[in-house]
Amino acid sequence: MNRTKLINCFLSGRQKKIFQQYASRAEEIQAKVLQHLIRRGTHTEWGKMHGFNKVKDYADFAASSPLNTYEELKGYIDRMRHGEKDILWPGQVRWYAKSSGTTNDKSKFIPVSREFLRDTHYQGGTDSVAMYLANNPQSRMFDGKALILGGSHSPNYNLPHSLVGDLSAVLIENVSAFVNHFRVPSKDIALLSDFEEKRNLIARATLQENVTSLSGVPSWMMSVLDRILEISGKKHVSDVWPNLEVFFHGGVAFTPYRKQYQQLIPKPDMHYMETYNASEGFFGLQTDLGDRAMTLMIDYGVFYEFIPTEDLEKEHPRIVPLWGVETGKNYAMVISTSAGLWRYLIGDTVKFTGKSPYKFILTGRTKSFINAFGEELIVDNAENGLKTACDATGAQVREYTAAPVYMDEKGRCRHQWLIEFVQEPDSPGHFADVLDGALQELNSDYEAKRHKDITLQHLEVIPARSGLFDDWLKAKGKLGGQHKIPRLSNTRDIIEELLSMNH
Repeated sequence: MNRTKLINCFLSGRQKKIFQQYASRAEEIQAKVLQHLIRRGTHTEWGKMHGFNKVKDYADFAASSPLNTYEELKGYIDRMRHGEKDILWPGQVRWYAKSSGTTNDKSKFIPVSREFLRDTHYQGGTDSVAMYLANNPQSRMFDGKALILGGSHSPNYNLPHSLVGDLSAVLIENVSAFVNHFRVPSKDIALLSDFEEKRNLIARATLQENVTSLSGVPSWMMSVLDRILEISGKKHVSDVWPNLEVFFHGGVAFTPYRKQYQQLIPKPDMHYMETYNASEGFFGLQTDLGDRAMTLMIDYGVFYEFIPTEDLEKEHPRIVPLWGVETGKNYAMVISTSAGLWRYLIGDTVKFTGKSPYKFILTGRTKSFINAFGEELIVDNAENGLKTACDATGAQVREYTAAPVYMDEKGRCRHQWLIEFVQEPDSPGHFADVLDGALQELNSDYEAKRHKDITLQHLEVIPARSGLFDDWLKAKGKLGGQHKIPRLSNTRDIIEELLSMNH
């Protein structure tokens, strides 16, 4: 029996639980997670402050604990980073993931307790493999190596009692010897902070390896694969690694990159599996590779709540537990975790497509949208609109961002899209027409505002020079790792910075 089959046998019990219990016992499982979190948090400063010793069920928890953003928890987290114990989570938390969810110089430091590493992040990685093998019993992925692309540590943020890094760097630093046996590159290369140096060293170090799987953010992995082809002189990645069979991807939507990967890896048996792994936790993964929706992972150290997006600006928004959600409705996600994030508004929005099991798609960010004129355009609309425009014009998009152009003296306004193409469209005007029409089909509010050009005029597409977005990230000190381009913005701050560099 080969190694992959042995590992698949070991994972069979987990596969069965996900396929069966996730569909039939979701409310019970989530209630147990909440009980565990409350029990562990009872004797912390936060638990004492909010009467966790009196919390019996979800209703008690919701009544006793406030909603929080990072700003509300920042003071507690800063004290934890300075070595104080039993603040948000029992004991001392040594590791912190530096969040890439901000586009300014302010950083978020997300606590990563030992328990959270084990029962959330590493369990998510294990389950990704388990579900992939369940769907592909003929896999031979453990006959070779996994190219895992990560971030770096940030020594300038370290304190005597705590260490900081990109989440991927924290995971690599703490990973088991078993995983290290199967992964490349070496830790000293994987944790380099200079992405340009790192991608070159990764390419040279892995060129002769039998790489069977990839893991990382699609945009940064693409850059590494391009370097592999430059050095090797090969046309396709599959010529370098003929046994490559799966890419576990996350961090950004895969839609703009799918066609490029299919061209780089023209193998009919190549698989792509999306995961939802953020600094704040591992939340979802594809359990059916034929369905773009991910299954919500409900038995990790995470308790979920959801706020209808239309309630986000209300003083007293509606908040429901998992068993209170409706399919087809847009929600902002709230989490409580075994790292001490209590009722934390993570900033992501989701839409459920099913409830047995609970399956969802990521629709955007609570602060990544355009609603300057009542059009309520979200990232999911943008990704699907771009796919339609690319299919119709033969274009391929590498990166993009969009923002409103506010009304001029004649009352005219529009959306402005700055797009870096890998493959130019047959006609920029045709691309813009198709994109505008697709957005109207996808979003009735956008369609209403576009009616007869009365409120909102035809969108504008500006081609970006090659490398523009990378240069912008580099100027921000955010090149590589899990950093990503803000897709939609209600202000012009980001797009103006990029336009000033687009020459």
